Parts: sequence; structure tokens; C-alpha cells
Amino acid sequence: MTAVAVNPEALKTAVAAALGDKVRRIDLRLGEVTVEVAARDYHAAALILRDAPDCRFEQLIDLCGVDYSTWGDGAWEGARYAVVSHLLSVSLNQRVRLRVFAPDDDFPVLDSLTDVWRAANWYEREAFDLYGIVFEGHDDLRRILTDYGFIGHPFRKDFPLSGHVEMRYDAELKRVVYQPVTIEPREITPRIIREDNYGGLK
Repeated sequence: MTAVAVNPEALKTAVAAALGDKVRRIDLRLGEVTVEVAARDYHAAALILRDAPDCRFEQLIDLCGVDYSTWGDGAWEGARYAVVSHLLSVSLNQRVRLRVFAPDDDFPVLDSLTDVWRAANWYEREAFDLYGIVFEGHDDLRRILTDYGFIGHPFRKDFPLSGHVEMRYDAELKRVVYQPVTIEPREITPRIIREDNYGGLK
């Protein structure tokens, strides 16, 4: 028997009722419900969304970091780093987006959800690696995409496009070495070639 998709308005009401005063903001746009909670309520809200009878979000299907520092051309006022999770209820055929902001821009820390959904493991490692968001309670928080010696977090908006260091193989030392970036920053303007009969067209 296939579950019938829930009306988005009904889902918004159910999520708001389940989370109660933990809801900081809840929106319905383009048929999708987004709920925002405070960092102190993040873990508890995740448990409620997983276990409440009208929610039953058994699966975490995505979790990512976001750097809002340049959102709206720098018009953003509020915490810089957020974590956004997409949750799926197979049994009730519904989805919700959960957003939480880290309270400290200089050292963003949030609770880990690995004990709520094991799927959070690699997603949180990615957000740590690329944004520098620390997940308290994660039992194996280490880089997952960049090298162990990598400096910085490349998805932060203030990370330089060319990075801080580059690596190369040194034939004399017979190993990989790291050195400061030697690429000079520059803007590349595409060269446009116009031909009268390009592609056989006249």
C-alpha cells in the first residue's frame, strides 16, 4: 500500500505542533516546508521530527553547510554559518527542510545528529571540512574531501580562489611537498573569435 502525499499546509501544521516552542521560524514556499530551530534545540528537534507520529522522518537524505556572509550582496544580518538538513518520511510520504544557525561565527559549533540518523556521519564531516563547522558528539570528525594537511575551509566565502598552498612531487626528495601558492591571481576574460563562415553557416 502506497502512502498518500501529505498536503504541504497540513505538514507545516504538523511540524509546528510537534516542535512547539522550539520553532524559531517555519515557512512554506514552492510546496516545501522549511523549519528553523535554535542551536540549543537542534538535537532535540531532530529527535522529535524522527519520532513524532505525524512527522516520522526516518531518513536524513542530505545535510550541508551554508555560509551566508555574502548572501544578498552582503545585506545579510545574522549568524554566518548554518546547517541545512533534508529529511524524508517514507512511511508518510513527506519531506521537510531543517535549518539551524551556529551561534558563534568565529568558531561555529553545533550538535552532531549521528546518533539520530547514522547517515549524518559523512555529511557532517563534509560540512566540517569545507566550512569549518564543528559537530559536537561526532565520533570521527576529520576531513573527508581535502588532504590531511589542507589549510582552511574552501567553501567559506572568504577563502581565496587559488587557495593557500599547493602541492607537487619533488623528484629530488622523492615525495610530495607543500609550498605557498605560486599562481598569481588574475581575471580571465574569454576571447571571442568571430568567423564569417563558422561551421559552414553563411
